[in-house]
Order: sequence, then structure tokens, then C-alpha cells
Amino acid sequence: MPKVAVLNVSGQQVSEMELSDNVFGVEVNQHVLYEVVKNQLANKRQGTQSALTRSEVRGGGRKPWRQKGTGRARAGTIRSPLWSGGGVIFAPKPRDYRYTLPKKVRRLAMKSALTSKVNANELIVLDELQLNAPKTKDMVNILKNLNVEKKALIVMAEKNEAVIKSANNIPGVETALVNTLNVYDILKFDKFIITKDAVEKVEEVYA
Repeated sequence: MPKVAVLNVSGQQVSEMELSDNVFGVEVNQHVLYEVVKNQLANKRQGTQSALTRSEVRGGGRKPWRQKGTGRARAGTIRSPLWSGGGVIFAPKPRDYRYTLPKKVRRLAMKSALTSKVNANELIVLDELQLNAPKTKDMVNILKNLNVEKKALIVMAEKNEAVIKSANNIPGVETALVNTLNVYDILKFDKFIITKDAVEKVEEVYA
């Protein structure tokens, strides 16, 4: 079982925690990670892009000039895709990019993402994360104590408005709950900060 240090908000180690091999110690499957991230990004697409084909562009009902004798190339309509102001060849139309992946694939990707954070020493476990009131300065100090200098994702077991609001104004820092956690967010951030009770909840869900 992989072991990690449990820190307090001052950055001092208070204990050690054994992580579940079934969640934080699996073999990282890069292909599954790629497929799930691609799926998440596809599902986020609005699919509202639209352009006009030559049959939809206004005008062009009359042949611009006669077929022969002018010395110019043959032309049947001024709305040809070859002309300025003409239609678009294979014009994009509104569509739904969403598709689903098997549940087993999604679970394996989540475990692979969590394991990759352990392997890269990018996982930080806190004994608890409580703030009396929303204050960005307090959150900045906590991140400084944890030596977090780049992008970070803070994961909690339960919603804490003070923590969420304190992190909202810090560039590159986001918060998430265990039930809203996804593979793309885990991989996107340089540091994965999670509370001890959130770790237990993750192991309970994905074990």
C-alpha cells in the first residue's frame, strides 16, 4: 500500500496514511486516460457552429456569363465555393458531440489518474481544511505553507462555502467535491490537494 504524509494547514506532518492499492496503486493506463479526457472534452462542446452551403447562400440564380466564347473559366453561379461570398464546401452544421463510455472504463481512468498523482508526488493530504470566514489571504497562506506554486485542485468531502469562496479569486486554483471529481480536472492541475476524510470517501466510492 502506498503511504503518504498527512499535513496540517501549516504544512507540518501530523501523521501518515496508507492509501488503498485498489484506488491509488493501480497500473496507470495511458490509453484509457486519453479516451476519457477526449470524451469529457467532446461532451463539453456546444456544437452550435453553422455555415451556409452553396444551396443556402442568397443569390446566384443566374449564370454569370455564357458558357463559351468569353475566354474566362466556365461558371454556373456566383455562389460557388470557389467565389468570394460563395457557400462553404462540407459546411459545419449544429450537431451533438456527446457520447458515452463504459462505466468500467471511466472507473479505471479515475483510478489511473489518482495513481498518477501519487506516483508523481503531486498528492497532498490534509488532516482538515476549515476556514472561519471567506478570506483569500488565508487560502494563499495555506497554499504557500504547502509549497504550492502552480495550479492546484482542492478536493473536499463536503461543501464548505468559506473554502470555496477563499479559493475562487486565486488564479489556477479550483475546488471540487468527491462526487464532482473527474479525470480531466485531476490531470489538468499540478497539485492535487485532498482532505483526509475526502480520501476515505474516494476509496469508498472507487474501491
